[in-house]
This record gives sequence, C-alpha cells and structure tokens, in this order.
Amino acid sequence: MTRVMFQIRFFGIMRWVVIAVLVVATVFPFYYMLLLSVKPIDELLLDPGRIWVSVSEFSVDSYRSVLTSVENGGQGFPRMLRNSAVVSIGAMLLTLLVAIPGAYAVSRLRFTGSRKVGALFLGVYLFPATLLAVPLFVMFAKVGLQGSLVGLIIVYIAQTVPVAIYMLRSYFSTVPVSIEEAAALDGCSRFDILRRIVLPLAAPSVMATALYVFMIAWNEFLFALLFLAAEPDHWTVSLGLQQLANGVEVPKTVLMAGSVVLTLPVVLMFYGAERMLTEGLTSGADKS
Repeated sequence: MTRVMFQIRFFGIMRWVVIAVLVVATVFPFYYMLLLSVKPIDELLLDPGRIWVSVSEFSVDSYRSVLTSVENGGQGFPRMLRNSAVVSIGAMLLTLLVAIPGAYAVSRLRFTGSRKVGALFLGVYLFPATLLAVPLFVMFAKVGLQGSLVGLIIVYIAQTVPVAIYMLRSYFSTVPVSIEEAAALDGCSRFDILRRIVLPLAAPSVMATALYVFMIAWNEFLFALLFLAAEPDHWTVSLGLQQLANGVEVPKTVLMAGSVVLTLPVVLMFYGAERMLTEGLTSGADKS
C-alpha cells in the first residue's frame, strides 16, 4: 500500500469517526434530557445513570405538570410559551422590516465609509449586555415600558438589527447588479427592485436570518429577567425554566420536561427550514 493510498483510507476513516463523535456529542445531551423527562422521579433516583426507559416506566406526568396552568396546580408554561412566541415573532418581523432595506442600502449605495459599516455594526457586540442593561432599564421605566412585552421586543430589535444587516448585506452583494439595472430600465423603482427581484432571490438568506433572530429572542434571559421579573404574567419560557431550576421542591424530571418544551420549537423550525437555512448560511460566503 502506497503512502497516498494509506492517507486516503486513514483520513476517510477518521472523517466518519469525527462525524460520529460530533453526532453523539450533539444528540446525546438532548436524548438524555428527553429520557429524564419521561421517567418517574422515583426511578430516576434509584438509577440515574440508566440511559433507557422501559414501557412500564414511561410517564408524561412531568409534561402534564409543565403544561398545566398555575391556577390548576401546574407550572403555567402555555402562557409563557405564548409570551415567548409573541416576543420572538415580533422581534423577528420588526428586525427584518428594518434590516432588509438597511442591508440593501449598505450593499448597493456608495457613501463615505460604506466599507466600514459592516465592522461598525458588529462593533455593537463589543459592549457586554450587562453594560447596556441598567441604562435601558432606567429609560424604559421612565417611558412606562418596564414589565411590557413591547419594551422587551424593542430591546431585542436593538440587539438583532446589526447582525441581521451584516448577514443580509453579504447575500445582497451577490445579486448581479445587471438584473437590477435591467429592471430599472423597465421603469422599476428601488423599492420595486427590492420587492420583486432581490427579495425572491434572497429568500434563503432572509430565512436564515429570521431563524437566527428568532432563536436569539426565544432563548434570551438577561433582559427578560430585568424587564419582566416583576410581572409573572408576562414571563417568557426562559424565565419559567430558570424558576424551575431554582425551585427546591421541583423534581428534576419536571425541569427536564420544561427544557424540552423550551428547545423543541427551535429544533422543529430548524428542521423544517433546513434546506433554506443551509443555503442562506452559505450564501454570500465569497463576498464581504
């Protein structure tokens, strides 16, 4: 066997070994979390290391507790899911409403410092969230948005617009200018070009950006705690899960069920939009 053939076979085998390790490292934590959520608490205490559950042990009592309202003795996650959905979808839609024209302007218009705008947008993330938390809390308290889902949406928009513009700008730059010039000769305005030509071509990138923004808003905890801690009726799922984690009397099986409920919507969205997400994340990779 020559050295070249040995290297080809060795790296071919190692590739699958690395893939298998990464799959196990990614899937196993979620599997174990799901496993604990369907185990009775007494079985978990007797044998916490067992990585399977028998049919006789299978129980949905933890999910029943999580998905039952507080008034009926449960953890009240349906209301939190609704609040999280309102905040996440609202932040996602408003972010795209601002970021799409902003990214198109940055990618097409030429102005002083246009090449540095992308770096300036990402420069926002050099400031830690804790540095902005107190000023935002004071400002929103003065305008009456403390404890409001609307105020939380505005905070999330300020966080997500820069990265959304940066992501979309790279893709808009790959759309041939000649197509837009041809549309302009046919009488299309800038808005018509963006709506009828650029956006249909950029659908994968827009989808990827939308999912990314949704994920940020869905999982965010610091600002949700800061703005909504005093309003339990407005709590999001991340706050509810933290409340379960801090509860001494809450079984860990219920905590795991809450974790599954928090994770599952994002997993299903990523799975449903896998093709468009892949195209969107790789689009514009050859341009900056």
